[in-house]
Amino acid sequence: MTTQVCRSKNVLPQSLPPRGLSREEAAAYVGISPSLFDLMVKDGRMPGPKRINSRTVWDRLKLDAAFDALPSNDPSMMNPWDEVAA
Repeated sequence: MTTQVCRSKNVLPQSLPPRGLSREEAAAYVGISPSLFDLMVKDGRMPGPKRINSRTVWDRLKLDAAFDALPSNDPSMMNPWDEVAA
């Protein structure tokens, strides 16, 4: 009898992305390289992982929140009080 390993990507419908992402998937999800992702986790701009037995996974929803909190270079999104404080 052969045991098949089921990956969440093969089991879940396309409309339901996995909640837990590997390091490489998490970096790609936010559009950066794994090495930059590691730096951002280390300095707190991205969340740390969760451990599930021997797996290390990043919560997609926490990645969304961290990405939303990153500063924007869009002038329309700038806080006018930033210039007053400087």
